[in-house]
Amino acid sequence: MKLGLGLDLYRAAQLDVPVEQVQLVESLGYHSVWTAEAYGSDAMTPLAYLAAHTSRIKLATGVVQLAARTPANTAMQAMTIDALAGGNRVIIGLGVSGPQIVEGWYGQPWGSPVKRLRDYVAIMRKVLEREGPVSHDGAEISLPYNGPGSIGQGKALKSILHPVGKVEIWIAAGAPMNTALAAEVCDGWLPMGYGSDGWEVHGPNLEKGWGRRGGRPDDFDIMGNITIEITDDVQAAIDEKKPLTGMYVGGMGSESKNFHKEAMARRGFPEAAERIQELWLAGRKDEAVAAVPDEYIDAGALFGSADRIRERWDEVIPPKVTGLIVRTESEDGLRVAAEMTGSQDTMKEDA
Repeated sequence: MKLGLGLDLYRAAQLDVPVEQVQLVESLGYHSVWTAEAYGSDAMTPLAYLAAHTSRIKLATGVVQLAARTPANTAMQAMTIDALAGGNRVIIGLGVSGPQIVEGWYGQPWGSPVKRLRDYVAIMRKVLEREGPVSHDGAEISLPYNGPGSIGQGKALKSILHPVGKVEIWIAAGAPMNTALAAEVCDGWLPMGYGSDGWEVHGPNLEKGWGRRGGRPDDFDIMGNITIEITDDVQAAIDEKKPLTGMYVGGMGSESKNFHKEAMARRGFPEAAERIQELWLAGRKDEAVAAVPDEYIDAGALFGSADRIRERWDEVIPPKVTGLIVRTESEDGLRVAAEMTGSQDTMKEDA
């Protein structure tokens, strides 16, 4: 099983890239390091910085927001970082974000996310493959542009920069159509709301997408998420995670469109998700946080002593994932995950 390190840099008011932590997980055999963005620090720039301080670990976004960049620009940035990193090291995880950010921060229409994702991936592929000047007649995105305001002088162009290695494209999704699309056109999937019954919920959608492309590619990856915390107080660790969960489920999105609320519901807590959102939108944020079930937090995390984490590993790790993105501030937690997945042994075999 592959391991990734998840960095939540975008949540901080001041940017601090933990270079030593990334170098540690690289030495432990971790497969990748993942950055994200919302409306603070961006996901791509830290990866360019990390490229200068690492030699092997893959540099991945989990995720970059579609509305933040055109597909051609995302491909350009990916090729540039991969060239700096030596090739075959960049993974671009794409996400649609939500209407509040897309329309409120980026000033773009929400439109049809699944259609935009399909166009976005197709254009990125054409840029990266350099088989000719890029043209695309899509439902949401077209190149050259010929919509409102166009003067009709757009020209199909071909990237000047040659890719050094393969840039992988993944999609983060939890809804059925986007999940199927990830299986159909991408190299990997970043699931939202994938718990112990994740394969039962999402498997049919993945199978549908793989069917459209003639079967599942041998190297298609599914990277789940896990929080690890070495602690003597499991309840305190659970309580510490509730404010962020309450904010995402209750307020990260509108009343009618909140992917984090939907993800909680898919993981078996629909009533709690409804209640958390109701309380949050009513301004009763402390009550919303208190309404986050202990079981929900604990089911998607490994808290306690190193021995407790080892004992619960098989119980908590969801089925059929090919990898895990680990979030922890503990060096011991990073080492336990490497021990449980045999990451160092895999690195020695690859060497």
